Amino acid sequence: MPPSSPELARRFAAGDSILTGWISLPEPLVAEACVRAGFDALVVDLQHGQVDVASAGRIISGIRYAGGRAILRIPVGDYATASRLLDAGADAVIAPMIETVADAETFASFMKYPPLGSRSWGPTRAVQLSGGTPEAYRTSANGSTLAIAMIETLTALDNLDGILALPGIDGVFVGPSDLSLAISNGANLDVNAPEAVEAFKRIADAAAKAGKIAGIYAVDPEHARRCFAMGFRFATLMSDLGYITSGAKAAIAAVGR
Repeated sequence: MPPSSPELARRFAAGDSILTGWISLPEPLVAEACVRAGFDALVVDLQHGQVDVASAGRIISGIRYAGGRAILRIPVGDYATASRLLDAGADAVIAPMIETVADAETFASFMKYPPLGSRSWGPTRAVQLSGGTPEAYRTSANGSTLAIAMIETLTALDNLDGILALPGIDGVFVGPSDLSLAISNGANLDVNAPEAVEAFKRIADAAAKAGKIAGIYAVDPEHARRCFAMGFRFATLMSDLGYITSGAKAAIAAVGR
C-alpha cells in the first residue's frame, strides 16, 4: 500500500488546518480520485449520501490506498455504526444531531476503548490498514481516532461547553445549513446570515478554548476561506457530485456548447 498522509490527530496536534472533500456516492473510485486530486482527507456521508456500511468499508480502503485519510459521518443516533466504521479503518467519525452532554457521552462510549468508553474489540481491517500490530492499535486508538460531535441545533449551542468538556469528544463539526435554519426558526437557510456567522464563530472559539478541534461544511471555496479565517481547523468543500457537475459544465463551456 502506498504511504498515507500523517494521522489526522497528529496533524491537528501540530496545528495544521485541513481542507477535506465530501463523498456522497458509494463508489470507491470516486473517493480515490478526490484524494489524488489533492484532498488530504475526505468526509464520507452515511447520513444524507448514498453510502451504506458495506460501500463505506471499500471507500475507506480506496482513500487509504490513494494516501488519504477517512472521516465518516454516521446516520443520526446510529452509534453502533460508528464502532463498525472505526473497525473498518476510519480515522474519525462525525455524529450528527448531538444536542446534549448525554448524547455526546453515548457517542464517545462507542468511539473509545476503556477507560474512556466501552468500544468493543474487533478492529481487524483497521489493524491491517495501520500496518502495525493489534496491540499497537489498541494502545493508540483512543488518541488517533477522533470522535466529532455535530453542532446544528439551538439546544446543542446551549450545551456546547459541556459537550466540548467531555474527555471522549475530540472536536465538533458545524452543520451550517441546519444551524442557520434553527437560528432563523425555519425562516431561512442562509449560511451567510449574520446571526448564523456569529454562531459559527462562537463554536470555533469555544473549541479552541477547550483545546478541541472545530470543523464545518463549506458550500464553496470563498466560504471555506472565511471559515478558516474564523478559526475552524478543518472545512469540507462542496461534494463529489459538485466536483463532477462543475467539471462537466466547465468542459462543455470550453467547447462552446
